[in-house]
Amino acid sequence: MLVFVIFGVIDHRAVPGWAPMAIGAVVFAVIIVLGPATGAAINPARYLGAVFMLKAFGGTVLWSQLPAYLIGEFVGGALGGLAWVAIGRVREDAAMTSLAPGRARPQHRQLGKSQWSYVMKKLINSPETVVTDALEGVAAAHPSLSVDVENKVITRAGGPTPGKVGLVSGGGSGHEPLHGGFVGYGMLDAACLGEVFTSPVPDQMLLATQAVNGGAGVLHIVKNYTGDVLNFQMAAEMAEDDGIEVVPVVINDDVAVQDSLYTAGRRGTGATVFVEKIAGALAEEGADLAAVAAVAREVNERSRSFGVALSSCVVPAAGKPTFELGEAEVELGIGIHGEPGRTRAALTPSRELAAVALDAIRADLPVGGDLLVMVNGTGGTPLIELYLVFNEAAEVPGRPRRNVARNLVGNYITSLEMQGFSVTVCQLTDALTRLWDAPVDTPALRWGR
Repeated sequence: MLVFVIFGVIDHRAVPGWAPMAIGAVVFAVIIVLGPATGAAINPARYLGAVFMLKAFGGTVLWSQLPAYLIGEFVGGALGGLAWVAIGRVREDAAMTSLAPGRARPQHRQLGKSQWSYVMKKLINSPETVVTDALEGVAAAHPSLSVDVENKVITRAGGPTPGKVGLVSGGGSGHEPLHGGFVGYGMLDAACLGEVFTSPVPDQMLLATQAVNGGAGVLHIVKNYTGDVLNFQMAAEMAEDDGIEVVPVVINDDVAVQDSLYTAGRRGTGATVFVEKIAGALAEEGADLAAVAAVAREVNERSRSFGVALSSCVVPAAGKPTFELGEAEVELGIGIHGEPGRTRAALTPSRELAAVALDAIRADLPVGGDLLVMVNGTGGTPLIELYLVFNEAAEVPGRPRRNVARNLVGNYITSLEMQGFSVTVCQLTDALTRLWDAPVDTPALRWGR
């Protein structure tokens, strides 16, 4: 019963308030009082485990005591469940009586009750095969790519280019077109994919690194999430054991928070696209590994991002929203996996939300000169709304619109079907602008060829 209540409290659908904890406290008190007299324990394994071990080694066991313990656990669990449901109904009835007459019943908020439970609606065959099924679709749609469905690695068809620095990136699925959509001429040579919002493993990264090694070394472009960083580090060490020179560059452009659920330090977000494009262009020109790594670091250092969410997303394996937002709430500073941002606030017009994002960026990196600005959709935001946000973001207070020298508007690094946007700003130099304008031919970004 106590375990049931604990899970109820930590589950986001649990009945809020002191009542669930009170149930646990009562159960705990009863066990503590009656335990010395009855021999019962909060953990039945303390008794049952000892009983079975005693029997295994030939001791005497009073089997008549076992039903009391087993039945007691089931009865206690059932009573806990009934108590939780009863408390939920009491709270719901109290909430409904406080509603104004004629107000609609808030069915969407009753996620803790089966009759109002969330039903996942996605175009999938099964949660277990989402990534592999999608990779088979990528292979069918893009013959310029070589897709290893089993190992979840995408490379350019035709193998590595001799003498060219190879670029490898990767991360959890669910952020499409990042990263697989940016494999191709002028950007990445390979991308390795994990399950949804889950880092790929070192063996995948090593396989990708080996596949693109043309003898000039390999650059690893790593978003700053703990799993990605550690796994890419292990993969680099294994590659170096094979005689492949690897240089990692960690992307950490998100100004929203310093640390999050997935990171130590800032998160890697929109600047990843800028780094992959600009470093990829320099690699195509034949620059050496040190130069390609240096320009990747420069782009990261000159870029900042900030995201806003209007809704959650649903990870297929979970089957329910990652977090909940009120009808009139937004999350300011959201992460690409649904990590909490700086704060929650009331939904306001796009100009005010864009101003929040730009103010956060300018507070961290005063912007000047020519800018590359990306207004990125998080997966569920209509393009018409993204153009609205870009219009506001382009009107940098105190600076003429012409300072936005280059731009991207659309879905480039998403969070499944989350509604929202992120703004990424990079301070350009003449050299960076030239590399940005260089030809690129990938499924998600294409110009100049």
